[in-house]
Amino acid sequence: VQLQAFGGGLVQPGGSLRLSCAASGRSFSGYAVGWFRQAPGKEREFVTTIRWSGGNTVAADSVKGRFTISKDSAKNTVYLQMNSLKPEDTAVYYCAAGRGIISTWPQPSAYNYWGQGTLVTVSS
Repeated sequence: VQLQAFGGGLVQPGGSLRLSCAASGRSFSGYAVGWFRQAPGKEREFVTTIRWSGGNTVAADSVKGRFTISKDSAKNTVYLQMNSLKPEDTAVYYCAAGRGIISTWPQPSAYNYWGQGTLVTVSS
């Protein structure tokens, strides 16, 4: 599975942005698809994940109520809608796909495939 993440950019605090993660080579069927982020000088951090079949989701406390993950089966694409953005949300955002069980979703090791990352900058 090849993943391509896009949609990043510069946004003011309080603004919104939607990231997309598209798969090529095969369907997301049977996978959990998630988003991680990495700020300069920090470790990669779990954001949120969705199970392609069934739609179960898990999100980090830091983004609950602000970020929403969703999927479009027809487009084989996962979206990350980010609202009420804060400067501390600034990071490179990566999408990933794996077959791990739900308890492992916050761990990068649960994912076999990674996109190239897209930069989100929240600044006035």
